[in-house]
Amino acid sequence: MKMNEDIPERSEFDSVDPAPPSSERSVADLRTILCNENEKMFQRMRALFALRNIGGTDSVDALAAAYDSKSALLKHEIAYVMGQMQDPHAVPHLIERLEDREEDVMVRHEAAEALGAIGDRTALDVLERFVDDDEVVIAESCEVALDLLEWVASKRLDYSE
Repeated sequence: MKMNEDIPERSEFDSVDPAPPSSERSVADLRTILCNENEKMFQRMRALFALRNIGGTDSVDALAAAYDSKSALLKHEIAYVMGQMQDPHAVPHLIERLEDREEDVMVRHEAAEALGAIGDRTALDVLERFVDDDEVVIAESCEVALDLLEWVASKRLDYSE
């Protein structure tokens, strides 16, 4: 059966990504591409998704290094893939983004939701602290993240109870 070339490929994370992952396998080289402000955003996104697919603490650290980027879009996507990876090593990096009130609200919101997706209870206090944030998007994201964190942590299949 031939795949329809008009339909984007789904990742192993069951998402349709805005760019295909790079074929590069060196975490160091991918980090360089991701952190290069002069690189085209498409190539930076390809590096980001390759790092997500490789996984592990070195990949998480490479992703976190790009939080120094000027691009809120890129930083938002980094938080999103950290949530997909569900690696507890990402928790301190995501907490730092959420706590940074100078950070773009889109990045802070995604960091909160990624903390919920990881399901590590060490994020509980910070999520509870921001559930009443002045930024409604942050408050609502923390509310969702708290519920998601409990669901992921409990590993229940049916959360409708």
